[in-house]
Amino acid sequence: MNAHNGVMLQAFHWYSRDDGQLWNELAKNAKELADSGFTSVWLPPAYKGMGGAREVGYAVYDLYDLGEFDQKGSRRTKYGTRAEYLAAISALRAAGIAIYADAVLNHMVGGDKLERTTATPFAQDDRLRPRGAPRQVAVYTHFDFAGRAGAHSKFEWHAHHFDAVDYDDLGREPNTVYLLEGKRFDDSVSLENGNFSYLLGCDLDLQSDEVRKALVEWGKWYLDTTQVDGFRLDAIKHISTWFFPEWLDAMEQHSKRDLFIVGEYWSGDIDTLHRYLDAVGPRMSVFDVPLHYRFHTAGSRGRHHDMRRIHDRTRAMESPMSTVTFVDNHDSQPLQALESAVAAWFKPLAYALILLREEGYPCVFAPDYYGARYTDRGRDNSQHTVELSSHRFLIDKFLDARRKYAWGPQLDYLDHPNRVGWTRLGDDKHDKAMAVLLSDDLEGTKWMEVRRPNARFVDVTEHDRHPVVTNEHGWGEFRCGARSVSVWVET
Repeated sequence: MNAHNGVMLQAFHWYSRDDGQLWNELAKNAKELADSGFTSVWLPPAYKGMGGAREVGYAVYDLYDLGEFDQKGSRRTKYGTRAEYLAAISALRAAGIAIYADAVLNHMVGGDKLERTTATPFAQDDRLRPRGAPRQVAVYTHFDFAGRAGAHSKFEWHAHHFDAVDYDDLGREPNTVYLLEGKRFDDSVSLENGNFSYLLGCDLDLQSDEVRKALVEWGKWYLDTTQVDGFRLDAIKHISTWFFPEWLDAMEQHSKRDLFIVGEYWSGDIDTLHRYLDAVGPRMSVFDVPLHYRFHTAGSRGRHHDMRRIHDRTRAMESPMSTVTFVDNHDSQPLQALESAVAAWFKPLAYALILLREEGYPCVFAPDYYGARYTDRGRDNSQHTVELSSHRFLIDKFLDARRKYAWGPQLDYLDHPNRVGWTRLGDDKHDKAMAVLLSDDLEGTKWMEVRRPNARFVDVTEHDRHPVVTNEHGWGEFRCGARSVSVWVET
C-alpha cells in the first residue's frame, strides 16, 4: 500500500447522525473523496445491531441483515438500507476507492429468546477465580431472526454456540460474566483481567466447529454480496490468534483475490502488538495504537514533550509495512470508552506526521476532516457537549502534497526537543522535493537537505508566505510558526 501512497478514510464516528443518510452521502461524495486523495474508505458495521436504527454497529444482532428486514424496531440501520449500502460501495469503487468492511466476529447482542442452562459466575475484572458455584441461569442466547425468516441463512444461534454472557435474567447481578456449562474462556487472547476472551454480550465459542463454519459461510456470503476489498477486524485481542488465519484463508480462497486486512488490537504496548502479528503471520496489519498515544501525550504536554521521541517504540518505526497509522478514532474520541483524544492544536502536526512520511498506511478520522458536534454522558455521569474542529483545509493540503511530493528517500531531522522535520527527495516519476518542519513550542527554522541547489520552495499550508531558496549545496533554512507545521514544496 505504501508504494501507491494510499490513504484511508474512517468514514464515521461513534456519534455519526442516525438519520440513515451516511450511505447516500458517501455515494454522493465518492468522486470528491477520490479527487482529494483518499484511496480507500473504512465503512462502519453495516449489519443490524441491537439498537436498530440508532445502533453504531458493534452490538451485533444479525450479520445477514444489512438494512433489509424489519428487526429491532427498524428496517434500515443507522446508516441506511441494504440497497443504499450497495449503491455507496458501487459509487466509491467507480471512483477508484477501495472498500474495507468492519467485521465484528467476537460477540452477538440482543438475543430473541431466553434459554435455561448452567453457568459459573466470574467478576468482570477477574476471569481466573469464579465468584461462586455453578448455578441455573436464564440467558438471551437464542437468536432466531424471525424478521428475516430464513432469508440468506437458516442458521439460528443457541446457548451452545457461546461460551459466556453478561446477563442472567434470574439473578441479574451487575458486573458479572457467566461462563456457560461445558465451556472455557478461549485461549491465545489478551491476558488482561487474567483472560480477556470475554468482552460483552454473547461471546462466540470459536472452539466450536459449528460456530467457525457459520462465520466462514457468512464471510463468503458477505464478499459475494458486497464485493468489498478487505476488512477491519474488531476486537481481535479478545479472539484466539489461531482463528483469523483460518478464516482469512477461507475468504481469499473463496474470493480468489488478495484482501487487505487490518486488525484492531487496542494496546499501547509495542511488544504485545509485535507478538500478536508474529502469531497470526504476515497477512494482517494492525493499527498503531502506541503512535496514537504518543500524539495524545504530545498534545497534552505541549513544549514539555520531547518531539525527538515521537516515533520511539511505535509500529510505524519498527514494522511500517504492516501498520495503519491514525490520529484518533471512534474509540478514542471524547466521551468514549478508550477516550484519549489528541488535542486540537496538535492534530495538524499529527496528520503531517502520518500523511507526509514514508512509514505506515495512514487513516484520517471523519470528524477531523468534516468536524463534529454531539452530546453524551461522561464518566462523571454529567451531560457534555463536544465540538470537534474540522482540519480539512490542512488535511487536503497534506493529501495533495502526499500525492505529488511524498516520494523517494526520506531524510530525518529529529534532532530538537521541540522542532523536528524531514525531507522527501522524490523519485524517477516525481522529481520535486519536499521539506516538512513542525514545532510544538516557538517559531523557528532548521537547515535541511533537499538536494536541489538554488531551488525555490513555497509553504503549501499558507502559514508562511515568503519562499525559501536553497543554497548551492541543496540545503535550505526552512521555517515554521509556533505550535504549527509548514510544508515546503519545490516549485
